Amino acid sequence: MQDIKELSIEGLIAVLKEWGYPAFRASQIFGWIYKKGENSFSRMSNLPQVLREKLAGSFVSGTVKLREKFISDDGTEKFLFELNDKDLIEGVAIPAESRVTACISTQAGCKFSCRFCASGLLGFRRDLSAAEMIDEALIIKSHCRPKQFSHVVFMGSGEPLDNYENLIKAIRTINAPWGLGIGARRITVSTCGIIPGIEKLAQEGLQVELSVSLHAPDDKTRSALMPVNRKYPIRDLIACCRHYAARTNRQVTFEYVMIKGVNSDLQKALQLSTILKGFDCKVNLIPVNPVSEWGGEPPGKLETLLFRDALIKAGIRVTLRKPRGRDVGAACGQLRLRYEKKA
Repeated sequence: MQDIKELSIEGLIAVLKEWGYPAFRASQIFGWIYKKGENSFSRMSNLPQVLREKLAGSFVSGTVKLREKFISDDGTEKFLFELNDKDLIEGVAIPAESRVTACISTQAGCKFSCRFCASGLLGFRRDLSAAEMIDEALIIKSHCRPKQFSHVVFMGSGEPLDNYENLIKAIRTINAPWGLGIGARRITVSTCGIIPGIEKLAQEGLQVELSVSLHAPDDKTRSALMPVNRKYPIRDLIACCRHYAARTNRQVTFEYVMIKGVNSDLQKALQLSTILKGFDCKVNLIPVNPVSEWGGEPPGKLETLLFRDALIKAGIRVTLRKPRGRDVGAACGQLRLRYEKKA
C-alpha cells in the first residue's frame, strides 16, 4: 500500500473527494500525522469511523522504526532506524542553544565512496522514498521539544541529489504549512558535488541552503578523496555553485573535512582562498571524524588555526566546527556500519 505521506495535501483532497468527503478532512488527517506525530488512523478521533477504516485499508503511515538511540556526552543524539525491508539508516539530532537540527538520510548506503566517510563502505542498497525521509524527521521531532525542532539537513547516509525526485517531494512536505512547517532557509541540502542536481535545484523556486562537500582546493587531492571529482571537477563545481547563489540569493556553504597530511597545510589554505576569491560563501572547517577502516587523522590545533586564519585574512567567512557526537559514532554511516558488521 502507498504511504499517505507520499501525497501532497492537494493529492489527499483529491482522494477524499473521490470517496465523498470534504476537503477539510485532509487538514485534519495531516494535522494528526505532522503536528501530533500520530500514524495510526484508528486513533484519529475527530474523523468518522468509516473514513478511518477507509484510510487504514488504503494507506500506511510510519514505516520507518526507531531501532536504537544513543546520546553523546555533548547532547548529540544518534538514531538507528530500521526500514520495512530490514535495512538500516541513520539520523542525528544536533542541539544548539534553543534549537535542534535534524540530520537525515536519503539513501541506504551510498554510491560515491568518499574515502573518509563510512556511509559507502557497505555499498549502495537503495534510494529512500520521500515518506521514509519524512518519517526520519518526524521520529527525531518526537524526541525534541516541539519549538526546538527547527532545522533539517539532508546530510546523513547517501547522496541527496542522487535521489532527486524523492528529495524534492520530501522538502516540499517538510516546508509546507500543512506538513512540518520548516522554513526553506532552515532546510539544507548537502551534496558531494553533483552538478546537474545543483542546477536543477536552482530552478525549483525553493530558497533552501546548499552545502557542498569540497574537502580540497585542487583536483588531484579532491579526486583522491572523492572519486566524484573526476566527473565534476572543481572549476566546474565552483562555477555551478556561484550560479546557484546568484539564482537563489542564498549563500553556499563549503564543507571542508581537515585531514592531517592530506589537505590541512597552509599551502592548501592559500589555494582554497584563490578558488573562492570574490565568492560570497562560507567555509565550514571540520576536523575529520576518524573511521577505523581508513587511517585519516585530524590535524593538530596549531595547523587548524593557521589554516582558518589564512582564509579569514583572504576575506572568506569561516566556521571551525566543533566535533559533535564522536563517542556515539555520529559521523555519517558509522553506527550502521558497526551494526551490520556484527550481523
